[in-house]
Amino acid sequence: MTIETASAASHAAPDLVERQTVTLFDESQPLTLASGRTIGPITVAYQTYGELSPQRDNAIFVCHALTGDAHVAGRHHPDDRKYGWWDGFVGPGKPLDTNRYFVICANVLGGCQGTTGPMSINPETGTPWGPDFPFITVSDIVKVHQALVDHLGIERLLAVIGGSLGGMQVLEWAARYPDNLASAIVLAAGAKLNAQGIAFNAVGRRAIYADPAFKSGRYYGDEHLPRFGLALARMIAHITYLSEQSIEMKFGRKLQHSDELTYDLLKETEFQIESYLHYQGKQFVERFDANSYLLVTRAMDYFDLVESYGPLANSLGKTDARFLVVAYTTDWLFPTPQSREIVRALMEARKHVSFAELDSPYGHDAFLIDSELPMLARLVTPFLETTYRSIGDR
Repeated sequence: MTIETASAASHAAPDLVERQTVTLFDESQPLTLASGRTIGPITVAYQTYGELSPQRDNAIFVCHALTGDAHVAGRHHPDDRKYGWWDGFVGPGKPLDTNRYFVICANVLGGCQGTTGPMSINPETGTPWGPDFPFITVSDIVKVHQALVDHLGIERLLAVIGGSLGGMQVLEWAARYPDNLASAIVLAAGAKLNAQGIAFNAVGRRAIYADPAFKSGRYYGDEHLPRFGLALARMIAHITYLSEQSIEMKFGRKLQHSDELTYDLLKETEFQIESYLHYQGKQFVERFDANSYLLVTRAMDYFDLVESYGPLANSLGKTDARFLVVAYTTDWLFPTPQSREIVRALMEARKHVSFAELDSPYGHDAFLIDSELPMLARLVTPFLETTYRSIGDR
């Protein structure tokens, strides 16, 4: 494979981090996808935090969720106001302590934040892939992640951790590469997406398809992008990340602009919750690509660990990794019974597994909410410490 890595430079501020890239799976050795198609070369955008130990035994791979990216913590520039999406959890003295651990996060295959995806140039045509980008699955995403880990010279990860789509990747990693991880931390995820989750994804994709600017996915270079459809897809999805309790606590039936209803059918933001969802949609279209959204939501829909590897007790029973499975009481996208299903299978396979259902009003997104991170840290911190000690005792 061809390596083209942009190495991180030294920085004056400790929280500054630089995005790195590496080219994997060249034309002579392309990646064979689950669909049977091949693709290569693949550029992978990733970020690292901390130092890899001389024994190369302290690496933790963070798998991001649907709309995340490699920028898990820190800032890219001194004047950045926005920190990484899990900055409260990754860094010196934090649960994923970069004084002790070497943390890696990479943008997924098919993404739009530096890793090869629909916006990338198709080497056969010299134009963006667009809708011609191959169909991808969670297994394809994890194959690329594992190739990155190999490139970094790491034989076995201390841990793989992720929530939602990230949790799916963790489960896939444990089933596909059972010897390559010492522990797996699965947050707010399941062995498959239920019918309700598939339904919401379908409605979101339909919003994109129905946008006249979508043009069957061939909109790159156009003045008008499918911003309306993508924003609507984000609004729909964002509802599933919240809970009834959190929406009521924050918004209730508060009006946005006045103390009285206007009874105007054309007014889109009568209530504060409407304004909030419109804001989420507008922010989202500034950083995400519609074709990537279609690809990655389909990857979530198709993920089914049992269909791919057989009964969970068998598929997850092949690894000696220690598991921590965490669910949230108000998560209705990946409700607690899905987490318990994983736990029961691991117990049946006589594997080391810890489980907790955390009480939070914030729904599916609870593992990303700063105020909820201390509760999660009380589970993750000792779990990682014990895992790391167990490696040293061998």
